[in-house]
Amino acid sequence: MSFSHSLVSRSLFPLRLLIFLIFLVSFGKSQKETLQVKVGVVLNTNVTLVDLSLRAINMSLSEFYKTNKDFKTRIVLHIRDSKQTVVGAAASALYLIKKKEVAAILGPGNSMQAPFIINLGNQSQVPIISFSATSPILDSLRSPYFIRAAHDDSAQVQSISAILKSFRWREAVPIYVDNEFGEGYVWIVTNGIADLMNLMGESTVEAMQGVLGVKTYFSRSKELAYLQTLWGKRFGGEELNHFGCWAYDAATALAMSVEKISEVNMTFNKTKKTMSRDDDETDLDDLATSLSGPKLLEALSTVSFKGVSGRFKLKQGKLEATTFEIINIEESGERTVGFWKSDGGLVKRLNASQSSSDLRPIIWPGDTIGVPKGWDHPISPKKLRIAVPKKDGFNQFVKVTNDANTNVPATSGFCIEVFNTVINQMPYDVPFDYVPFETPDGKSDGNYDEMVYRVFLGEYDGAVGDITILANRSAYVDFALPYSESGIVFVVPVKDEREKGEWVFLKPLTKELWLLTAFSFLYIGMMVWIFEYHADEDFRTHKMSDKISNVFYFSFSTLFFAHRKPSESFFTRALVVVWCFVLLILTQSYTATLTSMLTVQELRPTVRHMDDLKKSGVNVGYQSGSFTFERLKLMGYEESRLKAYDSPQEMRELFLNKSSDGGIDAAFDEVPYVKIFMAKYCSEYSIIEPTFKADGFGFAFPLGSPLVPDISRQILNITEGETMKRLEDKWFYGDRHCLDSTTTDTPIQLDHHSFRALFLMVFVVSVILLLLMWGIKRYKERRVEEIELVARDEVNEEGNVVDGDEADDNEHHVVDVDTALLRHKKLTSTSIPTRRATPLLRLKSA
Repeated sequence: MSFSHSLVSRSLFPLRLLIFLIFLVSFGKSQKETLQVKVGVVLNTNVTLVDLSLRAINMSLSEFYKTNKDFKTRIVLHIRDSKQTVVGAAASALYLIKKKEVAAILGPGNSMQAPFIINLGNQSQVPIISFSATSPILDSLRSPYFIRAAHDDSAQVQSISAILKSFRWREAVPIYVDNEFGEGYVWIVTNGIADLMNLMGESTVEAMQGVLGVKTYFSRSKELAYLQTLWGKRFGGEELNHFGCWAYDAATALAMSVEKISEVNMTFNKTKKTMSRDDDETDLDDLATSLSGPKLLEALSTVSFKGVSGRFKLKQGKLEATTFEIINIEESGERTVGFWKSDGGLVKRLNASQSSSDLRPIIWPGDTIGVPKGWDHPISPKKLRIAVPKKDGFNQFVKVTNDANTNVPATSGFCIEVFNTVINQMPYDVPFDYVPFETPDGKSDGNYDEMVYRVFLGEYDGAVGDITILANRSAYVDFALPYSESGIVFVVPVKDEREKGEWVFLKPLTKELWLLTAFSFLYIGMMVWIFEYHADEDFRTHKMSDKISNVFYFSFSTLFFAHRKPSESFFTRALVVVWCFVLLILTQSYTATLTSMLTVQELRPTVRHMDDLKKSGVNVGYQSGSFTFERLKLMGYEESRLKAYDSPQEMRELFLNKSSDGGIDAAFDEVPYVKIFMAKYCSEYSIIEPTFKADGFGFAFPLGSPLVPDISRQILNITEGETMKRLEDKWFYGDRHCLDSTTTDTPIQLDHHSFRALFLMVFVVSVILLLLMWGIKRYKERRVEEIELVARDEVNEEGNVVDGDEADDNEHHVVDVDTALLRHKKLTSTSIPTRRATPLLRLKSA
């Protein structure tokens, strides 16, 4: 049986050998049909980040070929260590190109190592594919064989700019590695650091609390989820970062591109010089060129797929950034506070339809939620020291008091509340303390110029109060925009000049208007004389004295509308109608003005102009510590005539004493202080001309302070709205119109200019009526002469009368002519002069 078994075994051996040989041949054939494509990798192999990237590359190729088993190509990696130097990276790339004749190179690991390798790739037509060299300067090399399978760092600029704009910061100081590619502050890190938070130790993260970071964001996809699950199974707790994702997709893109050019010759074109070189030549003298390089570059440029980092599609040799995640480092790690999208700007959530100007709440350095102002170290406990003047009067603006128990100074007043409102509306936190500008015994430490100069010296970080913006002060500090009314004015007492006396009835009209009115009455009387003389036969028969008295009585009686006798002349009636209209307006205006003079109290300033003050030599008051003292001296006022006051009450007492008793007859002060004074005593004082220019109150800060423009913007916000009005109503009590209720410098009288048009109208109407009357008269005279001439001609044609019958006939003709003339007189309604009757008398005599 053993024999038979042995025989069977021997007989089956050739069959088994044949099957084994067939398997070997088939296996070798299959292996021969798969094209091995050499790809170089130049990375710093002893760096943790690179180790993660290499794992991602290997995993990518493994998963890719596991899915695509029928592909004709297989990438074989040749890894070279760059030894973290530029020379090491260059040598590695040169070795891979010349010795290994790789079709492409993945790497290098950073931007410093890239330029020389890019040039090598360009010369040898070997694509250089980097997933971690992100400097935008590399684009300036203009090499078509450089592929950036990542976003360049410039893609983060817009997102960082959006953050700065959101918090209204004006400047950013970049802190970077010092190489070719690179008083509370805000720290913003780019994705080069933000993406490595998981690799940093706990102590490092704790030191970075409050930092903002811009981090590359990959949308959640099934591809990314699958890779993260696979990664976790193979490598445990080591987290996959965005560089690893880019490396994964870069390897996939390369494998797809290699497959596309599987039919292309993967060798290098070597020249004779390259093949027969001696020891005197360097490796860079003549590089062979890859025959597959142009086709592989074309395939890489057109490849498109959905990768773990999103859609992989190169544009101008690099991936385009679409979304960045804004993170905030806090005690528990990083926290997402918003996003930046290329098509939507800064948003709180990815599904937001439009850009918003803010982010989620942020914990800033120093464990505070107050937004830093961006130019002072936020973790410093130092607060701004804001000087506040110590005043004895006008406490509505600034008042400094000390708490009896704690001895801590407390400040209040209009200026203080304006500043507090401004600071509360600032887009960032400005911690500060008010520091009274006083001596240890509680007295003022100097005038306002000295306080401003202390800010210039750096003893204070600013000054707040009723500080007027002046040219000499602006040489030492920067002022924010003024927040009060501007101008300097003189205030003088007023006196009651209500009209009194027996001649007060003459006051409503000026002397010129009285004379014009009297002349008008005389003129109207003359016109009435002319019109009535030609219209009334009885008027012509009156004595001259009666004519004059009747005419001017009629004229003046129109003043009281008491003319009773109807006029015979149409022209007189027309003129009287116009004249009565003028008199109605004149009398009503006179009555109203006289009533005002007799009943309304009129207050007149004791001095009407600043020049009158100089001429009279009276004393002038000014506020203690104010610049107005020097201004008065420059205007020519003697220093001995200038009296100081500290409060509205002291100002009032000086006015009551007058200059003769050591008081004042005028005060020179700024409009805001005058408003306080006039709110109490507006009925006793007035403002006179002129008003001098001043820029109002402003907050002072050191020269070049970044706070000034931001505070100025907030001042505009409150002055243009209702906030400033509310604050003024709160602190400046009294009638707000008191300041404007000053009286005029001239008595209220009606002058001839006000009635010029009315009197001119009377004159024009009277002239027109006069011309019309003379025109009608001349027309009637011509008609009478024509009738007389016709009558004479008829009489003469009858010839001489010789007998009694003829005499009777002639008498009959005379009667007919006389009748005709009388009829014409009635028709013309005018008298016929005596001389016209002469022909009739002559006929009767004949």
